[in-house]
Amino acid sequence: MLRISSESASRYCDGLSRRSFVQLGACGLFSAGLPGLLAARAANTTQNRQTSVILLWLDGGPGHMDTYDMKPEAPAEYRGIWKPIPTNVPGMEVTELFPLQAKIADKFSVVRSLHHGSGDHFTGGHWMLTGRGAGVSGANTQGRFPFFGAFATKLTGPRMPGMPANVAVPYGMSIGLRPGYFGGHFLGVHHNPFETEGDPNAGDFQVRNIGLAGGLTTERLGDRRVLLSSFDRLQRAADVSGAFESLDRFDRTAFEMVTGQKTREAFDLSHETPELRERYGRNSWGQSTLLARRLVEAGTTFVTCHFGGWDHHWDLKSGMENYLPKIDQLVYGLITDLSERGLLDSTLVLLCGEFSRTPRMNDGGNGGPPLSKGTPGRDHWGSSMFCFLAGGGVQGGRLIGSTDRLGEAPKEQPLRPGDIHHTVFHVLGINPEAQFLDHSGRPITAVDHGAVIQELF
Repeated sequence: MLRISSESASRYCDGLSRRSFVQLGACGLFSAGLPGLLAARAANTTQNRQTSVILLWLDGGPGHMDTYDMKPEAPAEYRGIWKPIPTNVPGMEVTELFPLQAKIADKFSVVRSLHHGSGDHFTGGHWMLTGRGAGVSGANTQGRFPFFGAFATKLTGPRMPGMPANVAVPYGMSIGLRPGYFGGHFLGVHHNPFETEGDPNAGDFQVRNIGLAGGLTTERLGDRRVLLSSFDRLQRAADVSGAFESLDRFDRTAFEMVTGQKTREAFDLSHETPELRERYGRNSWGQSTLLARRLVEAGTTFVTCHFGGWDHHWDLKSGMENYLPKIDQLVYGLITDLSERGLLDSTLVLLCGEFSRTPRMNDGGNGGPPLSKGTPGRDHWGSSMFCFLAGGGVQGGRLIGSTDRLGEAPKEQPLRPGDIHHTVFHVLGINPEAQFLDHSGRPITAVDHGAVIQELF
């Protein structure tokens, strides 16, 4: 029995806990366990590139007007608490809480006109992670479509044999649901992300299911593979669909993950120097990001880092002054590290959440006396939001689109989640119009709206 459980959890404003539990019963390594979680490729593509994606997911929704779309000339209740600072790109500003990113703005761009129109955590999360609203809401949270990264890695598989194609650090979770809208849905649970679990900053951090169980040697594991192969020999001889051939491929990947030194080393942060670990930040978020870099370097195609806690309806000052410096440091660490290693051109980095926050700040009372909950906060807002992009061929120092003077709606070049997804598929070199059959046998297009954001390239 493989048991996957999250760490201690807080609650969103919707009242749902972030804690969830997943159990997967397995009779053996190659029955319903690791191979099923690794099955990836189902369609061919002629332009598949050796590129990867790191998604830094800010679960709960960060505000655009406190980060990358400052409005210093707006009224005080709109412009907020912090001031903008210049970057190394003329005319491009970021919050004063991003001094490190200000030094490398020439290496990233920001879409400032993204919108989907919903202030519901679950609707917004479903839009951003699957590209569809599909009637999902706080009253009906069940996902309806696969994660766009699951579609992508089903087409690409891993970039190197033996590595999982789709990984989540420490887990794939959206608005308290695990894997939630990061799941493979009708593609199958084998397209859910492989989860590292744990805290990468902990001294005893170790990824489960990488390495052999106690008492099990490589030789004994090999004997089991031979035994399983003999059980299926007659069925394989009669199979004309290729299903068993595919199963063999998934089993080989699982075997390589468990027995291969390269895979184990990819998940081992002790190989990094103390100086580099400090550059990313010696905290869970920073070390999760460093682990993501190690994984794409070793051959994983898509890595998601989950950073939760962004639902700041009140006491915004305390929350953002805690979180934003961590984001600043890990983004700076990741972009500079990728650049130094020659990996930035082949690795697309995204930073976003399910929606933004209201341009106009509230009174900080949450229904009680003003400021009784601390400093004012911002509520849910899906009509204007941002997405940070760097690497993967994206040109730095560009601001795509704009919002009106109060930051309430796109003013120029309004863009939707599908435009982001098209751009990701473009970087990966795969077809966004690829179709997959859902549970009813209906063909579903991977990305059903939008286009590549050409101004980024």
